[in-house]
Amino acid sequence: MAHILIIDDDPIVGLTLARMLQVEGHSVTRVETAWDGLDRAATLLPDAIILDMRMPVMGGLDFLRQLRSNPKLTTLPVGIVTGDYFLDEGVLAELDALGATVRYKPVWLEDLSSLTRVLLAPASGDAR
Repeated sequence: MAHILIIDDDPIVGLTLARMLQVEGHSVTRVETAWDGLDRAATLLPDAIILDMRMPVMGGLDFLRQLRSNPKLTTLPVGIVTGDYFLDEGVLAELDALGATVRYKPVWLEDLSSLTRVLLAPASGDAR
């Protein structure tokens, strides 16, 4: 199966997502800051990232901008899992342009499995 990097400042959410992915057979690395996520993404080169949108210091959008500035990580699949149902259309457009797939909390096992399948599917000509 795949190696997934989870970046979420809430340790309970991160642990829950990790356990759900492990049930599906994936290996998981969890971090609680976007800065640690950038470091781990560059060193581990995971198969995909599950990212929280709202985190202190650096949020999901800023993380994604930084991630995409690294030539090794421009096509790394990223799924954003957020409880923010009111994301601005401009933010959603930028997330899409940066190659992120957005899902909203609460996320159940079926939702996370579906998101992971989307992220790990072979690219069909797009930047993901």
